[in-house]
Amino acid sequence: MTVPTPPTFTHLDARGEVRMVDVTRKQPTVRSATAEGFVACAAHVVAALRDGTVPKGDALALARIAGIAAAKRTPELLPLAHVIGVHGAVVDVAVEDEGVRITATVSTADRTGVEMEAFTAVSVAALNVVDMVKALDKGTTIRDIRLLAKEGGKSGSWRRDAE
Repeated sequence: MTVPTPPTFTHLDARGEVRMVDVTRKQPTVRSATAEGFVACAAHVVAALRDGTVPKGDALALARIAGIAAAKRTPELLPLAHVIGVHGAVVDVAVEDEGVRITATVSTADRTGVEMEAFTAVSVAALNVVDMVKALDKGTTIRDIRLLAKEGGKSGSWRRDAE
């Protein structure tokens, strides 16, 4: 009977303590990641977003800007994330009948991927939508933040199957 080898955890050192993975020797490559999330809103909030009458101002423009800024600050929020060059960040927001869909695509030419930057962009953009509309509806909800696709790096391309 063969005993399976215990898993190796990349973010633990030989003593089992948390560490940042050393990517110094990796060659920079072009990489990108796209994530999305949804802010579920009541019908009257959707109407205010569509007609530009949110009392605090342009929630959608603020969400875009906040998402881009957040992508660039990901290592400040995630202690084991590498400081990388965020060379491109696009945050799209679309008002739908049930709320706001947020999609972020982040790109780099660096040693590690940008999935966390895409997740952070979507998350912070969604938080900003909630902050802008909370006076209209305290029940606004953030949901379904997920990775849609990634390109580049050692593991290559990945796409979420259509659901």
